[in-house]
Amino acid sequence: MSRIGKKPITLPANVTVSVSDDNVVTVKGPKGTLARTIDRDIKVEVEGSELTVVRPTEQKRHKALHGLYRSLISNMVTGVHEGYKAELEIVGVGYKASVNNNILEMSLGYSHGIYFAVPSEVKVTATMEKGQNPKVFLECIDKELLGQIAAKIRSFRKVEPYKGKGIRFIGEQIRRKAGKAAAKK
Repeated sequence: MSRIGKKPITLPANVTVSVSDDNVVTVKGPKGTLARTIDRDIKVEVEGSELTVVRPTEQKRHKALHGLYRSLISNMVTGVHEGYKAELEIVGVGYKASVNNNILEMSLGYSHGIYFAVPSEVKVTATMEKGQNPKVFLECIDKELLGQIAAKIRSFRKVEPYKGKGIRFIGEQIRRKAGKAAAKK
């Protein structure tokens, strides 16, 4: 019994959903259009301003896909209506970030700069204000793509637990460790 899969998705007034014969769900809204192919066993029914995902049997596989596709379609609806944002903070002395033609250029304490080409679907901006850590802001309608890009950017300099230097989400709590001096007691 998938509790998530049974919940209907309420469609905002300016969002339309269409399902083709080969089970491609297309969601159109004010921010853009997203499409996803779903499993042929799972049925998507649109009735008025509500969308429901129905599974054919109680097989374990169908139960797993039921909740998965409901969540994916819900994320698509939210994405084309409101969009998603990720905010990253670069902590460290001399660390810098700038954007030029959707290429994120970062100086993260290595011997060379890091150039990361961000996909055109993702809007990226970087700010460097005096007295504050550099910040990178990502905006996209596709939640999955946004998460992958944010994770890739974080992987360039993982947060280390001793000084807390690295790339992190704004507001993320880092578990800090004591240095060598604390271990001798």
